[in-house]
Amino acid sequence: MKKIFARLMKDESGATAIEYGLIAALISVALIGGATQLGNVLDGQFTFLADQVTGSQTAP
Repeated sequence: MKKIFARLMKDESGATAIEYGLIAALISVALIGGATQLGNVLDGQFTFLADQVTGSQTAP
């Protein structure tokens, strides 16, 4: 029983998988945040351009 427990304590493959999962989750959060910010900026730009084309007098 001691050998099995010692072998389980030395096995780090599960910890490595969890670490890779956390890294992937952090990268995903960063990508989603960046894409959201980029979308907001592009929306503002396209709204400004549409207002300029249509002759609307609203400020950006």
